Amino acid sequence: MTAPIRIAIAGALGRMGQAVAKVIEDREDAVVAARFDRPGATGEGLVRQDEALSVSDVVIDFTTPASSVALGQACAARGGPALVIGSTGLAEADLAVLAQVAAKVPMVQTGNYSLGVNMLVGLVEQAARALAAQDYDVEIFEAHHKRKVDAPSGTALMLGEAAARGRGLNLLTVAQRVRDGITGPRPPGEIGFSVMRGGGIVGEHSVSFVAEDEILTLSHSARDRGLFARGAVAAAIWVATRPPGAYDMQDVLGLKHRP
Repeated sequence: MTAPIRIAIAGALGRMGQAVAKVIEDREDAVVAARFDRPGATGEGLVRQDEALSVSDVVIDFTTPASSVALGQACAARGGPALVIGSTGLAEADLAVLAQVAAKVPMVQTGNYSLGVNMLVGLVEQAARALAAQDYDVEIFEAHHKRKVDAPSGTALMLGEAAARGRGLNLLTVAQRVRDGITGPRPPGEIGFSVMRGGGIVGEHSVSFVAEDEILTLSHSARDRGLFARGAVAAAIWVATRPPGAYDMQDVLGLKHRP
Protein backbone atom coordinates (compact mmCIF):
# COMPACT_ATOMS: atom_id res chain seq x y z
CA MET A 1 0.00 0.00 0.00
CA THR A 2 1.35 3.44 -0.95
CA ALA A 3 2.08 5.71 1.99
CA PRO A 4 -0.27 8.70 2.28
CA ILE A 5 0.96 12.09 1.06
CA ARG A 6 2.10 14.24 3.97
CA ILE A 7 0.51 17.69 3.70
CA ALA A 8 1.42 20.79 5.70
CA ILE A 9 -1.19 23.54 5.99
CA ALA A 10 -0.08 27.18 5.96
CA GLY A 11 -2.49 29.67 7.49
CA ALA A 12 -3.97 26.80 9.48
CA LEU A 13 -6.08 29.10 11.68
CA GLY A 14 -7.79 30.72 8.71
CA ARG A 15 -11.11 29.69 7.18
CA MET A 16 -9.50 27.97 4.21
CA GLY A 17 -6.82 26.36 6.35
CA GLN A 18 -9.49 24.80 8.52
CA ALA A 19 -11.48 23.68 5.47
CA VAL A 20 -8.38 21.99 4.01
CA ALA A 21 -7.74 20.15 7.28
CA LYS A 22 -11.33 18.89 7.32
CA VAL A 23 -11.04 17.55 3.75
CA ILE A 24 -7.78 15.73 4.51
CA GLU A 25 -9.33 14.07 7.57
CA ASP A 26 -11.77 12.26 5.26
CA ARG A 27 -9.10 10.89 2.90
CA GLU A 28 -6.94 7.80 3.18
CA ASP A 29 -4.32 8.91 0.64
CA ALA A 30 -3.25 12.03 2.56
CA VAL A 31 -2.53 13.11 6.14
CA VAL A 32 -1.99 16.45 7.85
CA ALA A 33 1.72 16.34 8.63
CA ALA A 34 1.90 19.80 10.21
CA ARG A 35 -0.06 23.01 10.73
CA PHE A 36 1.45 26.46 10.95
CA ASP A 37 0.33 30.06 10.84
CA ARG A 38 1.86 33.52 10.99
CA PRO A 39 4.83 34.00 13.36
CA GLY A 40 3.66 34.35 16.95
CA ALA A 41 0.30 32.70 16.33
CA THR A 42 -0.82 30.29 19.04
CA GLY A 43 -3.09 27.29 18.78
CA GLU A 44 -3.20 23.61 19.51
CA GLY A 45 -0.83 21.61 17.34
CA LEU A 46 0.77 24.58 15.57
CA VAL A 47 4.48 24.33 14.73
CA ARG A 48 7.05 26.65 13.19
CA GLN A 49 7.19 26.95 9.41
CA ASP A 50 10.63 25.39 9.12
CA GLU A 51 9.52 22.37 11.16
CA ALA A 52 6.40 21.97 9.00
CA LEU A 53 8.42 22.02 5.79
CA SER A 54 10.85 19.42 7.08
CA VAL A 55 8.12 16.79 7.67
CA SER A 56 5.89 17.29 4.63
CA ASP A 57 5.74 16.28 0.95
CA VAL A 58 3.66 19.29 -0.05
CA VAL A 59 2.32 22.43 1.60
CA ILE A 60 -1.06 24.02 0.87
CA ASP A 61 -1.11 27.81 1.23
CA PHE A 62 -4.20 30.06 1.23
CA THR A 63 -2.74 33.09 2.98
CA THR A 64 -1.56 36.41 1.51
CA PRO A 65 0.64 37.28 -1.46
CA ALA A 66 3.57 38.32 0.73
CA SER A 67 3.33 35.17 2.85
CA SER A 68 3.00 32.93 -0.20
CA VAL A 69 6.07 34.44 -1.85
CA ALA A 70 8.13 34.07 1.35
CA LEU A 71 6.93 30.48 1.75
CA GLY A 72 7.82 29.69 -1.87
CA GLN A 73 11.31 31.10 -1.43
CA ALA A 74 11.77 29.01 1.73
CA CYS A 75 10.71 25.83 -0.09
CA ALA A 76 12.96 26.60 -3.06
CA ALA A 77 15.94 27.25 -0.81
CA ARG A 78 15.66 23.84 0.81
CA GLY A 79 14.58 21.95 -2.33
CA GLY A 80 11.06 21.18 -1.17
CA PRO A 81 8.36 20.43 -0.30
CA ALA A 82 6.07 20.90 -3.29
CA LEU A 83 3.63 23.80 -3.19
CA VAL A 84 -0.07 24.43 -3.75
CA ILE A 85 -0.62 28.20 -3.78
CA GLY A 86 -4.19 29.49 -3.48
CA SER A 87 -3.57 33.07 -2.38
CA THR A 88 -5.25 35.70 -4.55
CA GLY A 89 -4.20 39.26 -5.28
CA LEU A 90 -0.73 38.23 -6.45
CA ALA A 91 1.02 41.07 -8.30
CA GLU A 92 3.17 40.58 -11.38
CA ALA A 93 6.27 40.85 -9.21
CA ASP A 94 4.93 38.11 -6.92
CA LEU A 95 4.23 35.84 -9.87
CA ALA A 96 7.73 36.46 -11.20
CA VAL A 97 9.23 35.27 -7.91
CA LEU A 98 6.96 32.22 -7.83
CA ALA A 99 8.07 31.37 -11.38
CA GLN A 100 11.63 31.22 -10.07
CA VAL A 101 10.45 29.04 -7.18
CA ALA A 102 8.77 26.64 -9.64
CA ALA A 103 12.11 26.10 -11.36
CA LYS A 104 13.29 24.38 -8.18
CA VAL A 105 10.16 22.74 -6.73
CA PRO A 106 6.87 21.54 -8.25
CA MET A 107 4.11 24.11 -7.72
CA VAL A 108 0.43 24.36 -8.52
CA GLN A 109 -0.75 27.97 -8.50
CA THR A 110 -4.17 29.19 -9.59
CA GLY A 111 -6.82 31.69 -8.61
CA ASN A 112 -9.46 28.99 -8.11
CA TYR A 113 -9.36 25.28 -7.28
CA SER A 114 -12.94 24.48 -8.28
CA LEU A 115 -13.49 21.88 -11.02
CA GLY A 116 -16.53 23.82 -12.25
CA VAL A 117 -14.63 27.10 -12.48
CA ASN A 118 -11.81 25.49 -14.42
CA MET A 119 -14.34 24.07 -16.87
CA LEU A 120 -15.84 27.57 -17.11
CA VAL A 121 -12.41 28.99 -17.98
CA GLY A 122 -12.19 26.64 -20.96
CA LEU A 123 -15.70 27.50 -22.14
CA VAL A 124 -15.02 31.24 -21.90
CA GLU A 125 -11.89 30.91 -24.01
CA GLN A 126 -13.79 28.94 -26.66
CA ALA A 127 -16.66 31.46 -26.72
CA ALA A 128 -14.27 34.41 -26.99
CA ARG A 129 -12.52 32.72 -29.91
CA ALA A 130 -15.82 32.16 -31.72
CA LEU A 131 -17.58 35.48 -30.98
CA ALA A 132 -15.89 38.44 -32.67
CA ALA A 133 -14.82 41.37 -30.52
CA GLN A 134 -16.47 43.90 -32.81
CA ASP A 135 -19.82 42.17 -32.30
CA TYR A 136 -19.68 40.86 -28.71
CA ASP A 137 -18.57 42.88 -25.70
CA VAL A 138 -17.26 40.93 -22.70
CA GLU A 139 -18.30 41.78 -19.15
CA ILE A 140 -17.14 39.84 -16.08
CA PHE A 141 -19.01 40.06 -12.78
CA GLU A 142 -17.88 38.63 -9.46
CA ALA A 143 -19.29 38.69 -5.92
CA HIS A 144 -17.66 37.61 -2.65
CA HIS A 145 -18.04 37.98 1.12
CA LYS A 146 -17.27 41.27 2.80
CA ARG A 147 -14.02 39.99 4.29
CA LYS A 148 -12.30 39.50 0.91
CA VAL A 149 -9.53 42.07 0.55
CA ASP A 150 -8.64 41.97 -3.17
CA ALA A 151 -10.68 42.91 -6.24
CA PRO A 152 -11.29 41.78 -8.89
CA SER A 153 -10.99 38.25 -7.57
CA GLY A 154 -8.28 35.94 -8.82
CA THR A 155 -10.98 33.88 -10.50
CA ALA A 156 -12.39 36.92 -12.31
CA LEU A 157 -8.92 37.68 -13.61
CA MET A 158 -8.53 34.03 -14.72
CA LEU A 159 -11.74 34.41 -16.70
CA GLY A 160 -10.53 37.69 -18.15
CA GLU A 161 -7.28 36.05 -19.20
CA ALA A 162 -9.25 33.24 -20.84
CA ALA A 163 -11.40 35.70 -22.80
CA ALA A 164 -8.35 37.70 -23.88
CA ARG A 165 -6.46 34.55 -24.82
CA GLY A 166 -9.37 33.36 -26.93
CA ARG A 167 -9.08 36.58 -28.92
CA GLY A 168 -5.30 36.61 -29.08
CA LEU A 169 -5.06 39.67 -26.83
CA ASN A 170 -3.15 40.67 -23.71
CA LEU A 171 -5.61 41.27 -20.86
CA LEU A 172 -3.52 44.15 -19.54
CA THR A 173 -4.18 46.12 -22.73
CA VAL A 174 -7.96 45.55 -22.89
CA ALA A 175 -9.12 45.27 -19.25
CA GLN A 176 -11.40 47.95 -17.84
CA ARG A 177 -11.48 47.44 -14.09
CA VAL A 178 -13.04 50.75 -13.03
CA ARG A 179 -15.75 52.92 -14.59
CA ASP A 180 -16.64 56.25 -13.05
CA GLY A 181 -17.88 59.56 -14.41
CA ILE A 182 -18.03 60.34 -18.12
CA THR A 183 -16.20 57.38 -19.62
CA GLY A 184 -17.05 57.88 -23.28
CA PRO A 185 -18.16 55.12 -25.66
CA ARG A 186 -16.90 51.61 -25.10
CA PRO A 187 -13.90 50.71 -27.32
CA PRO A 188 -14.08 47.44 -29.28
CA GLY A 189 -12.43 44.49 -27.54
CA GLU A 190 -12.60 45.94 -24.04
CA ILE A 191 -13.10 43.39 -21.23
CA GLY A 192 -14.99 44.95 -18.35
CA PHE A 193 -15.03 43.94 -14.68
CA SER A 194 -17.56 44.65 -11.95
CA VAL A 195 -17.41 43.64 -8.31
CA MET A 196 -19.77 43.07 -5.38
CA ARG A 197 -18.69 42.61 -1.76
CA GLY A 198 -21.11 41.75 1.01
CA GLY A 199 -22.32 39.33 3.64
CA GLY A 200 -21.11 35.76 3.42
CA ILE A 201 -21.11 35.21 -0.36
CA VAL A 202 -18.76 32.29 -1.05
CA GLY A 203 -18.18 33.12 -4.71
CA GLU A 204 -20.24 34.10 -7.76
CA HIS A 205 -18.75 34.59 -11.22
CA SER A 206 -20.30 35.25 -14.61
CA VAL A 207 -19.00 36.17 -18.04
CA SER A 208 -21.41 37.83 -20.46
CA PHE A 209 -20.90 38.16 -24.21
CA VAL A 210 -23.12 41.10 -25.12
CA ALA A 211 -24.20 41.82 -28.70
CA GLU A 212 -26.78 44.27 -30.05
CA ASP A 213 -29.40 41.54 -30.32
CA GLU A 214 -28.45 38.85 -27.77
CA ILE A 215 -26.57 38.16 -24.54
CA LEU A 216 -24.77 34.91 -23.75
CA THR A 217 -23.89 34.45 -20.06
CA LEU A 218 -21.71 31.69 -18.64
CA SER A 219 -21.70 31.48 -14.86
CA HIS A 220 -20.58 29.56 -11.78
CA SER A 221 -21.88 29.69 -8.20
CA ALA A 222 -19.91 28.37 -5.23
CA ARG A 223 -22.10 27.12 -2.39
CA ASP A 224 -19.51 25.85 0.06
CA ARG A 225 -15.87 26.80 0.67
CA GLY A 226 -15.13 23.09 0.93
CA LEU A 227 -15.13 22.76 -2.86
CA PHE A 228 -11.97 24.88 -3.07
CA ALA A 229 -10.36 22.86 -0.28
CA ARG A 230 -11.18 19.59 -2.04
CA GLY A 231 -9.59 20.86 -5.25
CA ALA A 232 -6.49 22.06 -3.39
CA VAL A 233 -6.04 18.69 -1.68
CA ALA A 234 -6.43 16.90 -5.02
CA ALA A 235 -3.80 19.25 -6.45
CA ALA A 236 -1.49 18.54 -3.51
CA ILE A 237 -1.70 14.79 -3.99
CA TRP A 238 -1.08 15.21 -7.74
CA VAL A 239 1.85 17.63 -7.50
CA ALA A 240 3.68 15.85 -4.68
CA THR A 241 5.23 13.39 -7.15
CA ARG A 242 5.81 15.78 -10.08
CA PRO A 243 9.12 17.24 -11.24
CA PRO A 244 9.81 20.93 -10.59
CA GLY A 245 7.65 23.20 -12.70
CA ALA A 246 4.71 25.62 -12.72
CA TYR A 247 1.35 23.85 -12.95
CA ASP A 248 -2.30 24.81 -12.63
CA MET A 249 -5.63 23.01 -12.20
CA GLN A 250 -5.91 22.40 -15.92
CA ASP A 251 -2.80 20.22 -15.53
CA VAL A 252 -4.18 18.50 -12.41
CA LEU A 253 -7.45 17.68 -14.17
CA GLY A 254 -5.73 16.51 -17.36
CA LEU A 255 -7.34 19.27 -19.41
CA LYS A 256 -4.09 20.72 -20.70
CA HIS A 257 -1.88 19.06 -23.27
CA ARG A 258 1.81 18.98 -22.35
CA PRO A 259 4.38 17.52 -24.77
